[in-house]
Amino acid sequence: MNDDLKVRELMQKDVIVVNPETSLLDVHRLFVEEEINGAPVVEENTGKVVGVISSLDLLRVVREEFDQIASVPGAYFRDELPGSDPDWNAAPADLAERMGERTVGDAMVTERVSVTSETTIAEAAALMRKQRIHRVLVVDDHELVGILTTFDLLQVLAAPDRAPKHRGPPRRAAGDPSC
Repeated sequence: MNDDLKVRELMQKDVIVVNPETSLLDVHRLFVEEEINGAPVVEENTGKVVGVISSLDLLRVVREEFDQIASVPGAYFRDELPGSDPDWNAAPADLAERMGERTVGDAMVTERVSVTSETTIAEAAALMRKQRIHRVLVVDDHELVGILTTFDLLQVLAAPDRAPKHRGPPRRAAGDPSC
């Protein structure tokens, strides 16, 4: 691998972002439609990155809703023993409504890991491995300029001789599943 390869040469510049007020149902639809698994959360009025939301965060909120429902005696899941997993097929009719009321701000992770566009790919990969994450935000001068994912890193590993050499990042469609 080229030790001089910089994040700016592999990062995705066309980043799909959401704001904290977006409903979780809308985020779920976005993830499905765009075939992505996460997105930075950016305040609409300031452009400031305030968090990250992923598919795992959505699943965590659904689980919390089920746990809350199951804790009400006689409400739902009457036949379950305490501490057992809920019957996902017996979802209450109002679950979609409840999820529509929850927002990205309720579920996002506020701890964000970022690098600059001048960070080397090796440094970014080491950081992602250490933090056990699949994407890192690329921030220059407090502004989100891109995102680097494990799929982008695989591009270099799969074809090191074809990796960009200071030509700029490959152009990607907004629905690239590597987010």
